[in-house]
Amino acid sequence: MLLEGGSFAMGADDPWAYPEDGEGPVRETHAGSFWIDTCTVSNASFAQFVEATGYVSEAERFGWSFVFAGLLPDDFPPTQAVAQAPWWRKVESADWRRPEGPQSDLEGRLDHPVVHTSWNDAVAYCAWAGKRLPTEAEWEFAARGGLAGKVFPWGDELEPNGEHFMNVWQGGFPGANTVADGFYGTCPVDAFPANEFGLHNTTGNVWEWAADWFHPSFRERDSSGDPTGPPRGTNKVQKGGSYLCHHSYCRRYRIAARHGNTPDSSTGNVGFRCVRDT
Repeated sequence: MLLEGGSFAMGADDPWAYPEDGEGPVRETHAGSFWIDTCTVSNASFAQFVEATGYVSEAERFGWSFVFAGLLPDDFPPTQAVAQAPWWRKVESADWRRPEGPQSDLEGRLDHPVVHTSWNDAVAYCAWAGKRLPTEAEWEFAARGGLAGKVFPWGDELEPNGEHFMNVWQGGFPGANTVADGFYGTCPVDAFPANEFGLHNTTGNVWEWAADWFHPSFRERDSSGDPTGPPRGTNKVQKGGSYLCHHSYCRRYRIAARHGNTPDSSTGNVGFRCVRDT
């Protein structure tokens, strides 16, 4: 979709926000015109990239990636857990082709978002496709779909009239997911209704990499024309939340929410979408 850009209120002063994420204060920001993919990059598209270039992802080179424990079979061998988040397991041979490790594959998931892709992997794909990653401001402008100051791409209610508009955790995290929204794990890249700009799944499903370096202080980031974030850092911005987000644990399934991770990190709930200059 071609977006003409414009001024918008970026960030949030939200009681659900984590202070360390630096979502606020809300400030008037401007995004220029740009093209943006309506969906995140799918497994099928990433496979075309790999076939054309021979690219080897960072998870493949490292030999492992982080997988949500609830997606592993009951008889899966013991794995190392993250100390403060034991639902994340270090799984040998987990990568974009084998999202849950060596016993898994992409059958039935070619239209799902590619995961276990680092920021560096995403940049490599974008270069091949003649595109780039969106800045955080571009991403947020597009995700809002022209709705000013709303929590979600469709409004302020999580499930208006009981209807589900994104793929997030349903039930008690991390032990029980009722799958009320229809999905356990990822869903197809266009599974839920698009926002007013035609973009699918900007919240929920998978986190999306942005081009910017992450900094917890919003005030230190330029918010004038087409801000690009701080000039350096250790983590890159991720936006949108994922299928694991739930208000009891991760309230980052809102448009303004943000998170940071190192450029070489990969997990089973992170993907990306691309933009292109006009």
